[in-house]
Amino acid sequence: MTPHQRWTLRTEHTSYTVRLSPDGPWAELHAWGPHGVEDGPSALDRSHRTHFITPADAAPAEYVPHGLRPFTGADLIAARPGSERGVWWRFEDAREEPGTLRLTFTDDLLGLRTTLCYATVPGTDVLHRWTELTCTGEEELRLERLDSAAVNIPVTAAARLTYLTGQWSQEFQHTRLDLSRGTFTMGSTQGVPGHAYAPWLAVQDATAPHDAPAYGIALEWPGNWHITAQAEPGGAVRVRAGRVPHEGAVRLAPGDTLTTPRLACAFSPDGLDGLSRVWHRYERRLAGERLHRPRKVLYNSWEATGFDVDAESQLELAKAAADLGAELFVVDDGWFTGRADDTGGLGDWYPDPAAFPHGFDRFVDDVRALGLDFGLWIEPEAVSPGSRLHAEHPEWVYRIDGRPARRVRNQLLLDLGRTDVQDFVLATLDRLLTGHAIGYLKWDMNRPPTERGRPGAGPADRLDLDAEHVHGYLRVLDHLRTAHPHVTIEGCAGGGGRIDHATLARTDVVWPSDNTAPLDRLRIQYGFLHAHAPHVMSSWVTDAPGVFDPRPRSLAFRFVTAMCGVLGIGADLRAWTPAQRAEAAGWITRYKEVRDVVHHGEARLLGSPGDATCGVQYDAPDGRRTVVAAFSTGPLDGAPLVPGRPARLRLRGLDPAAAYRDAATATAYSGAHLLHYGLPWAWTADHDADLVVLTRQ
Repeated sequence: MTPHQRWTLRTEHTSYTVRLSPDGPWAELHAWGPHGVEDGPSALDRSHRTHFITPADAAPAEYVPHGLRPFTGADLIAARPGSERGVWWRFEDAREEPGTLRLTFTDDLLGLRTTLCYATVPGTDVLHRWTELTCTGEEELRLERLDSAAVNIPVTAAARLTYLTGQWSQEFQHTRLDLSRGTFTMGSTQGVPGHAYAPWLAVQDATAPHDAPAYGIALEWPGNWHITAQAEPGGAVRVRAGRVPHEGAVRLAPGDTLTTPRLACAFSPDGLDGLSRVWHRYERRLAGERLHRPRKVLYNSWEATGFDVDAESQLELAKAAADLGAELFVVDDGWFTGRADDTGGLGDWYPDPAAFPHGFDRFVDDVRALGLDFGLWIEPEAVSPGSRLHAEHPEWVYRIDGRPARRVRNQLLLDLGRTDVQDFVLATLDRLLTGHAIGYLKWDMNRPPTERGRPGAGPADRLDLDAEHVHGYLRVLDHLRTAHPHVTIEGCAGGGGRIDHATLARTDVVWPSDNTAPLDRLRIQYGFLHAHAPHVMSSWVTDAPGVFDPRPRSLAFRFVTAMCGVLGIGADLRAWTPAQRAEAAGWITRYKEVRDVVHHGEARLLGSPGDATCGVQYDAPDGRRTVVAAFSTGPLDGAPLVPGRPARLRLRGLDPAAAYRDAATATAYSGAHLLHYGLPWAWTADHDADLVVLTRQ
């Protein structure tokens, strides 16, 4: 092995080249970008002179421990208990196979073997990275930091960071920050990715245009996490990411191997919009064959009835939904015993006989007789203090002896890291899904862990509660996929609190937010679609007023917004007029005609909700159809009182030499016209959204 040995991993359109450093025993990034970018001097090359820092501190290192890198942010901090922290490893070997690379480093004195792992994802421009840590000595190790990987991106004066922020009911807000020097960190210690930040980051050169090449990372971990970006001397930004142990450190016993979560790394030469399509293609691949199942038009009864669930009112809503063209009816919270409000019932997952006097199966059969599939809401990790489950198994909840158990939403949280709790959840779900004709399951989680302890399990600092909860959660989801493959699974955590690639690989759709108000939702979906694909984005039409932007919008606006993902309806249909129902039926028919393009095609974000007109363009895989959802979000042009001109959205990615026809108006356009001038939209106070389908001639 020479000190300058290099390895290149190639995705569909990109190359990622790693080399051994000439300055020390670590791997460095040589090049990352389009094919051929590795041919030439590295853009990350530097003078190799350092003052008051070490060479490793200045290096574009792929992964380097504290010890070798003492000052500027190490990816791994390890020690034997009671000993000094630090790893000083040597390079051991490299193993390369098509699409994969493993680089191993060993610290014999400490007793630690570290393997940096790389794997390309076929058919995408995504590279997976993770790290395997093995205790090779006779004493256990204490891992204070165990990041998955670090990525290095050359910039000039500053890095433009794009990330997704928010809070409950305002998730996925598209946010930017220019970082010239210093450290930026985001993450969650709520046991889930959380509402405040998504485990996703995009990086561009701040001096370049907004459509300049973009690099992205996303951490595959539905627990505690962090992403940290450091703008370092010499014109580069280094981003590291990983899970965050609840106890502050993890113990690694002799002979054991710890595998970190995977970090997905992506690149696009076409800016953030192009990067979003890289993520969309990746998530379509995660879906596997389930991608080809049509996402059914859903009706959920929560906003219509709340906890007041009974067979008669639910069937009334189901009949109204079926008349509109809905294909799936979901009963939300309130169907089980003891659930008159949010103070009771959780954990006792049996249909309430008072709500279903003729039996739950009779009710389900009546729903299905309307031509609807049937779905059910459940919160498997939650328990009410007054429930039978809690009375029988108080030891199953997270708690700390001698401390009060705080209630959030009047409930406690089960310790899903325990195998007996996992077995209970598995048995409950198996009983429901085999005992009743249920084709859809909505998994919710409405509180984070607070007093997170497991009395009687040994010293608290030797546990790894967050990772064990994650593994229990994934075990249950994996079982659902295997034992009940016909069931469609929706992921939810008080809205968008648990959305990451581990969850998306095991569910069919996710719920981005509990906020369904039209203009609020448009901003949520704008951010969401930067990171995630339309086919996983559940979106409802409701009558909810705006929380953050209360300006009224039409029923058409609400439908077109929801049709940008997986269409659902959550309004109280009993309160809708015949005209509203007829309009809704028309939109549902149109959605069914285009959902294959929306869910399988290439999406392009046209402007943003901050513009007076914005939209989303979906191109069918074969290029024969283009669907454009457009929205009026700003002031009108004053017509006809004063001379006005239609707003326009310039389309992208079309063939300029081809002809395109509007299916509704028969208007013909050249591709060049649509690319240069765009589609016209004559907005009025009543006409504030539309859906256009263009057919390539």
